[in-house]
Amino acid sequence: MKIFETHAHLDFPEFDPDREQVIRKSLNAGVEFIINIGIDEATSRASIKLADTYPQIYAAVAYHPHEAKHYNPELIRSLSLHPQVVAIGETGLDYYRNHSPREVQKQVFRDQAGLASELGLPLIIHDRDAHADCLQILDEYQPAKVVFHCFSGDVGFASQIIERNWFISITGNITYRNQMLEDVVRYLPLNRLFIETDCPFLTPCPFRGKRNSPEYLPYTISRISELKGITPRQVAEATFDNAFQFFLGERIK
Repeated sequence: MKIFETHAHLDFPEFDPDREQVIRKSLNAGVEFIINIGIDEATSRASIKLADTYPQIYAAVAYHPHEAKHYNPELIRSLSLHPQVVAIGETGLDYYRNHSPREVQKQVFRDQAGLASELGLPLIIHDRDAHADCLQILDEYQPAKVVFHCFSGDVGFASQIIERNWFISITGNITYRNQMLEDVVRYLPLNRLFIETDCPFLTPCPFRGKRNSPEYLPYTISRISELKGITPRQVAEATFDNAFQFFLGERIK
C-alpha cells in the first residue's frame, strides 16, 4: 500500500533528536512521497534543505497567517523557484488566533495566491474560522490547483470547494471521538481527497498525545475507509494518485 503524505513539518524541533529515523520508519510504512511545508523564512528554507537531502521529500514555501506580519515577498518568490519546491503553502487566514492583524493576513494571502497563479504552482490553504474570506480571495486570483489542508468546515463548505474542482485534506483528527468531520468524509468524492499528518500535530488514535509522524497515516486511512465503506487500499491508492498528479505530475513522468 503506497501512501502520499501531503503535509508534514519534519523540520520542526520535535524531530531534532531522531529525524532520520522518523523518515526511514515512514518510508518503511509505505510512505513514498512527503511534502514538507514552510510557514516562514526559517521553515521554508529548512523544507528545501530536507528536499535536497531526501529524494522522497519535496518542499512547499510560504508565510503562514500567524507569520504574516513578518512577510518577505521577495524571499518567497526567490525560494519558490527552487527545483524541489512544488507548492506555495501553507498560507491563508486564521481568525481563531489572530497572531497577525486580519488585514495583514489578507494582503499576504493575496500576494501568495497571486504568486501561485503566476507560477502555476499548487496552493496549500490554512483556513481557520475564515471560510468566506478564503473563498473570496481565491476566487479573485483563481489558482489552478488548491487544497484546503486540515479541513475544518462542514459539508456545505466542502461542497463549495468541490464545486471549484479543488481538494480537501484530512488529518488524524478524523479518528477522534469529538470531531465533526465524519459527514464531510462520507460526502467527499474520492478524486478530491488527500491525507496528511500535519505532524508533529494531530496524532491519530491510538497514539493521540504522542508526537505525530507520517508512519501513522495508515490509521487515518483505515478510519476513512470505514466511513466510506471501501478498503484501506482503495483510500490509499486514490489519495496517492490525487496527490501525485497535484504536486508532481508535471515533474515526474
